[in-house]
Amino acid sequence: MPYVRDDVRAVLAQLEAAEGPKMHEVDAPTARQMMHAMAAVLERPAPPVRRKDDATAPGPAGPVPIRVYREAPDTNEGPVLAYFHGGGWVIGNLDTHDSLCCEIARHTGWTVVSVDYRLAPEHRFPAAAEDCLAVTRWLAGSPDVLGHRASGLVLAGDSAGGNLAAVCTRELRREVRLIAQWLIYPAVDMRAEGGSLAEFADGYLLTADSMAWFMHHYAADPDHPWASPLRAQDWDDLPPALVFTCSLDPLRDQGRAYAARLIQAGTRVVYREARGQIHGAMQLRGGIASGQDDLMGQLADLEALLR
Repeated sequence: MPYVRDDVRAVLAQLEAAEGPKMHEVDAPTARQMMHAMAAVLERPAPPVRRKDDATAPGPAGPVPIRVYREAPDTNEGPVLAYFHGGGWVIGNLDTHDSLCCEIARHTGWTVVSVDYRLAPEHRFPAAAEDCLAVTRWLAGSPDVLGHRASGLVLAGDSAGGNLAAVCTRELRREVRLIAQWLIYPAVDMRAEGGSLAEFADGYLLTADSMAWFMHHYAADPDHPWASPLRAQDWDDLPPALVFTCSLDPLRDQGRAYAARLIQAGTRVVYREARGQIHGAMQLRGGIASGQDDLMGQLADLEALLR
């Protein structure tokens, strides 16, 4: 049996005992409500930041909602971290990842911009990627909403958001100044099978059934590099990367493989795997207290990566 942390085991038991249908058994709007309810119970309260402002960025199909976090005093320039939330391209929004983005802003001192890209099935592939690409280009131009010039961009995200961060990094690496990419248990290969996908297909929060449900709604071409960036051909000129995986995650092997491919291409990589941890832990840090330590470790890794 794989090692499972005590706090992870307790949360898994709590979720298993919950009455009602599973997420993959309901429609997308209901699943979004379920994610909000889970976050209300299991996420840490958002720590205070100096400024938090909701705004919009121009997108290919209309304005894209964003939330801008600023902790450091006003400055003329500084790094900007664009954060793309997870949720299988179907669920999640600015509120589900508010606590995490507050933590990032507080501990880095950077301006953090959370991006509320269009969701499937109302907006299928490649709508999410198109929105994130548009917002990233806009941020690189140092719009007034930042309050300062963007000296460089860090693209970050978890799960489906990790996919979007990888996609945007690959697409824009020769167009805008990207100083790092931070991929948290990223989904980077829709053709993957076996390994951790089979080993943790059920019983560890993210299941094979829920992944099939997400991919059905997103309706991506699995061979397209925006769906499966691990299968892309060009690996030159990519910025330094922090890749984080969890040992009990069906997506674990994809993250490992992506980090390895970056290293093979000569990219500077910091790789961290949380033993005994599950997918989605960065939004469950209220219930899984050890997840906060995992986050602090990643933030220290990110600082070291950019030295």
